[in-house]
Amino acid sequence: MEKGSLLSTERPTLAGLDPAMLGLPFYEDRHAELAERVTAWTARHAELWRRPLPSPPAEHGRTVLRELGDAGLLAFLHPAAPGTDGDLRSLCLAREALAYADDLADFAFSIQALSATPILRHGSPAQRERFLPGLAAGTLQGAFAVSEPQAGSDLAAAATRATREGDGFVLDGVKAWIANAGTADVYAVLARTGEGAAALGLSMFLVPADTPGVRIEPADLVAPRAFGHLHLDGVRLGADALLGRSGGGFAIALEVLDRFRMTVGAAAVGFARRAAHSALRHTRSRAIYGSRLSDLGTVRAALADMDVRLNAAGLLVARAAWEADRESRYQKHSAIAKLYATEAAQSVVDDCVQMFGAAGLVADTITERLYRQIRSLRIYEGASEVQRDVIAGSLDLRRAQQCGAIFDVDRES
Repeated sequence: MEKGSLLSTERPTLAGLDPAMLGLPFYEDRHAELAERVTAWTARHAELWRRPLPSPPAEHGRTVLRELGDAGLLAFLHPAAPGTDGDLRSLCLAREALAYADDLADFAFSIQALSATPILRHGSPAQRERFLPGLAAGTLQGAFAVSEPQAGSDLAAAATRATREGDGFVLDGVKAWIANAGTADVYAVLARTGEGAAALGLSMFLVPADTPGVRIEPADLVAPRAFGHLHLDGVRLGADALLGRSGGGFAIALEVLDRFRMTVGAAAVGFARRAAHSALRHTRSRAIYGSRLSDLGTVRAALADMDVRLNAAGLLVARAAWEADRESRYQKHSAIAKLYATEAAQSVVDDCVQMFGAAGLVADTITERLYRQIRSLRIYEGASEVQRDVIAGSLDLRRAQQCGAIFDVDRES
């Protein structure tokens, strides 16, 4: 089968994705097949995205999660799965398509994958067998609890303690701004065990939600979803709760965040494409000054800028995912993709609201929801300022000196 043959006009419309992007060498036929599966699923479940929601966002998120599991879209999280849908390019495509359909679809999918990844990559056989089948089926919900009130971007400053007691541990502390707090069945928690200073003294634990001493303080965000603070008050865990090696928690958390930053960029592209499509339809149909809104020069320029940003963001995300899948040094590219895509998406959504005028501000319309939903992506998995610091720290001075030396030759007069 020739590359791109799955993208013929007889195939589904791939709503929310750019079919031309899938024809680039970054992708394989299996990615086009996954794109069809995800976009077809979002179209079949359109009733899940209609407002008002049939139940509170947290409860509705569990419904969406179960539907994702029933459709096999989380199967890559099971240890026995073939793994063909678990690469970063697949994760990015799925998030882009789901974000285009609805914020809660992307939220349910992404937090489940984020929470399962440390178990999938670092869990013991017993831990994998205990948690991953349910996470892959959508019957068990996970949460990734690493940030704290005084340790957000600086994970090495985490103060939650895991004190050794007999063969197990006792956890005390607060994890802040946790997605799925209050609805999750298991939390991956970063806590200090004291093998060394700062980052060297952190370990990762798997904490079932029904463990005595676990308490949730809900937090309401501008985009409604399950969110809150996780309080750990004398939570007793056995030795089998330790994920990976003692003292290795910081490395696990950093690896997971590095991998998922690019997927946040992918979700941003999905949000931005939904906004761009909405803006294009509106401006083409809106009559003004005896013509259409889309005929105004300023509007045409804004629509063009939207398309440029979408193309650039999509390419940066694809490049980052491709680098990660071929096991190269992808961390810088993940930061670049996350930074540019989220900042660009914020601009696209803002322009979309502007084109709608007062109608774009009406509560619970697609424009108003996008405006609230996109803002958080510039903070999740490391704020934009953190990404700039990561990128600046990875700049290759030696390469710049070598290349510059070829041309920047000082000559004495």
